[in-house]
Amino acid sequence: MSEMVEVKVPDIGDFDSVEIIEILVSVGDQIAEEDSLITVESDKASMEIPSSHAGIVKEIKVNIGDSIAEGGVVVIIEASAGAASEAAKEDVKAEVVEVKEEKQKASPAPVPAVQQKPSPTANIEPVSFKNAHASPAVRKFARELGVDLSKVGGSGRNSRIVKDDVQAFVKQVLTTGGGSVNGGSALGVEPMPEIDFSQFGEVEIQPLSKINKLTGKFLHRNWVNIPHVTQFDEADITSLEAFRKQSNKEYERDGVKFTMLSFIMKAVAAGLKKYPRFNSSLEPSGENLILKNYFNIGVAVDTPDGLVVPVIRDVDTKSLVEISMELRELSGKARDKKLKPSDMQGGSMSISSLGGIGGTKFTPIVNAPEVAILGVSKAEMKPVWNGSEFEPKLMCPLCLSYDHRVVDGADGARFITYVSSLLADARRLLL
Repeated sequence: MSEMVEVKVPDIGDFDSVEIIEILVSVGDQIAEEDSLITVESDKASMEIPSSHAGIVKEIKVNIGDSIAEGGVVVIIEASAGAASEAAKEDVKAEVVEVKEEKQKASPAPVPAVQQKPSPTANIEPVSFKNAHASPAVRKFARELGVDLSKVGGSGRNSRIVKDDVQAFVKQVLTTGGGSVNGGSALGVEPMPEIDFSQFGEVEIQPLSKINKLTGKFLHRNWVNIPHVTQFDEADITSLEAFRKQSNKEYERDGVKFTMLSFIMKAVAAGLKKYPRFNSSLEPSGENLILKNYFNIGVAVDTPDGLVVPVIRDVDTKSLVEISMELRELSGKARDKKLKPSDMQGGSMSISSLGGIGGTKFTPIVNAPEVAILGVSKAEMKPVWNGSEFEPKLMCPLCLSYDHRVVDGADGARFITYVSSLLADARRLLL
């Protein structure tokens, strides 16, 4: 025999009303006694209201953001006749005692008006959270940390999730930089709203390429996890540009074409030798620095499908002719979609050159697990004071972004100044 039962809010202590921040069930759900129905929050604490009966949810009488008082009807369920679960009542009483104790510690003051606000667990999937095998106390603890219990493995009896499991999960996420504990934003920022732009006019949907998607995720991860600092400088490449043009004439018959990027790569390799901290990677634990004894330079290449970064190895030991030819070959492979995964691995540091397009300065994002990246903008003639008069000089803007956990500001300034000095006098590259 069954009956329709109204499940009501039990004694909630000294509060006139509390706000509903979560609804944990849906119409049609089969629930057991003690299963949580809603989560409510006062100005001091939050608690789950469990069901007093087992049965099927027939109607939900509340909405998120509603205020509800003791005796308010939460849901109507089709339940077997019988008394309410004493265990459920005791769980609620225990949480109410906690609320009362916190209330007593506070100075007497009128209860503030209840205001609607976003749920602190907005990014937790309610059905999977409800179905997780955990006690109300553990659910409350997980909710306070924003942990989606569906992602936590249980070590208790019958795979029950205990408090230690939640703590271990949070520690693992924070240690590995795995992002959010609940699948939402790692910074607790509300997600971007979905907007129907067609209401403003005609639109067209253009799918992102696979490279676009991968690059977007990769760069977002780097931007969020790495504390970036960008140091700016200008290199006088007047003499170097003249030398480059002369060299192109001399090597034209051999099919070799020198770009400014070839010289910059040699200068960066020399900078990595002088300042080895830039030629390193930080262990995921953050406890150790891995110093590299090779000098492989990645070069960002713009392709129709998106940005890729092929790596030229052993730049320190190769001639400018070898670097120029290899750079031309890899750039062609990138645009023809013929790069192998191995062609884009093992970099010491990357260079992003926009000199052929334009712009004065930009802030490149570090290509993790590397710790620095050099951005190059379009060179332009500028008047430079030589001590007695202004001289026309071809100045190349450089932008060095680095991981501030590994590189401090002083070394950042030293590195970019050293690279600039090498470009100002190419003879220094021979030293």
